Amino acid sequence: MNIVCLDMEGVLVPEIWIAFAEASGIPELRRTTRDEPDYDKLMTWRLGILKEHGLGLKEIQATIAKIDPLPGAKAFLDELRSTTQVIILSDTFEEFAKPLMEKLGRPTIFCNSLEVAESGEITGYKMRCQQSKLTTVKALQSIGYDTIASGDSFNDLGMIQASKAGFLFKSTEQIKKDYPQIPAYEEFDDLLAAIKAAL
Repeated sequence: MNIVCLDMEGVLVPEIWIAFAEASGIPELRRTTRDEPDYDKLMTWRLGILKEHGLGLKEIQATIAKIDPLPGAKAFLDELRSTTQVIILSDTFEEFAKPLMEKLGRPTIFCNSLEVAESGEITGYKMRCQQSKLTTVKALQSIGYDTIASGDSFNDLGMIQASKAGFLFKSTEQIKKDYPQIPAYEEFDDLLAAIKAAL
């Protein structure tokens, strides 16, 4: 029994925080898990910037409403889901992901949730579990699944390396250089072929 675990941002949809950095004119918010391996550190820093600028969930959701999946992402996902089971494992938040999942045909996603005050200020966040992607892959393996994983960032490496097959997709030159043993792809057709070969 196989199950494919995919990262969301950078793989299926553009990076939400980069889009919001551009929309809000706050370049510091371009920093993502491609740049900062420590997710807690990254999110705490982001929430501090939002507070400083008086920005909240409403403003971020307005940007997300304008984001479309990467070209070819939905067709890739549709083809993959017709072949095998797929779960999207993301460190994003339900409040961000929902409209994007609609545009992708409502695939299953495991992600986290935000703590939002009545004013709309994002006051914190609740992680589903520690090292959520790796923990989920190990849990799936413990109930009889072989996992195949793909992602683009530091926080995807655990699930990629723990799976029977794992691939980098649209990753950074630095990550590809640091992990030459992980096959890396730039096009959905190539990733699809690699996943199908691993099934």
